[in-house]
Amino acid sequence: MSPTRIAVRVQPRASRTEIAGAYGDAVKIRVAAPPVDGAANAELVAFLAKRLGVPKSNVQIVKGERGRDKLIEIDGVSDEDARRLTG
Repeated sequence: MSPTRIAVRVQPRASRTEIAGAYGDAVKIRVAAPPVDGAANAELVAFLAKRLGVPKSNVQIVKGERGRDKLIEIDGVSDEDARRLTG
């Protein structure tokens, strides 16, 4: 199975980490961590890994590491499962 890619729009410094719905073609995710020293990215990866039931090492940010718009690659999850569990 090839890796699944999903587009994500991140809102850091939220009151809690959660999926906030669609944002154009992306999934909007609020993260409680601030965008300092990679904390928001680390929380995003941990949140998606737990939500999708895969190890954190299977979730990678392949584009947008320093911005709000990111492309996430996930190994071990089908496209259908990723869309269902993140949206």
